[in-house]
Amino acid sequence: MIKRDEGGRVSFGRFDFVLQGLIILSLFSFALETLPSLTPGEQAVLRVFEIFTVVVFTVEYVARIIFSRPRLGYVFSFFGLVDLIAILPFYLALGLDLRSVRAFRLLRLFRLFKLARYSAAMQRYHQAFILMREELVLFGVTALILLYLSSVGIYYFEGEVQPDKFGSVFHCLWWSIATLTTVGYGDVYPVTTGGRLFTFLILVTGLGVVAVPTGLFASALSKARDQEKE
Repeated sequence: MIKRDEGGRVSFGRFDFVLQGLIILSLFSFALETLPSLTPGEQAVLRVFEIFTVVVFTVEYVARIIFSRPRLGYVFSFFGLVDLIAILPFYLALGLDLRSVRAFRLLRLFRLFKLARYSAAMQRYHQAFILMREELVLFGVTALILLYLSSVGIYYFEGEVQPDKFGSVFHCLWWSIATLTTVGYGDVYPVTTGGRLFTFLILVTGLGVVAVPTGLFASALSKARDQEKE
């Protein structure tokens, strides 16, 4: 039974549970396809299941376009784009050499996001991202600036001493990413006193960089829950 909420979003009632199960089976099938010991018969079965899955998801996508109000609102919405990307790689592969579109196969993993449509908790996550989108853009720009500045800084401290690892600002970007995110792989590290002091400053800054989006997201989730209760 097709239902439509106040926002014009479509629900297929009990069939939604079937779609959830099909999404999970599709992701499991994707993992099975990577097994190197599959026989041609097993590969054929997985291929048939993939075709069946895409047909069902295509029918679902078309039905949601037909019954959504406004229709373009669904097409360009988050879930509308996810539904499209979940089936698009299959149709792209039909007319092209599969070897040239292997990367598109990864887009099938977007089917995982289709599950978010049926989970109230995941919908709160979606709402939280909407509430904090401006803050995320500002934070992202700030993070990119810090990434560039840290790369320039460590280049001047370590460029002459370790030209193979810090030979240019572009070479330093990997170190900046690992340090700002506080991952610290240890494959590239400073050896000069100035470089180590600079690294300490970047690490301290990185702790704040990691903490800021966490706090923003926690606040946005709280607001999303309050809006849901209202």
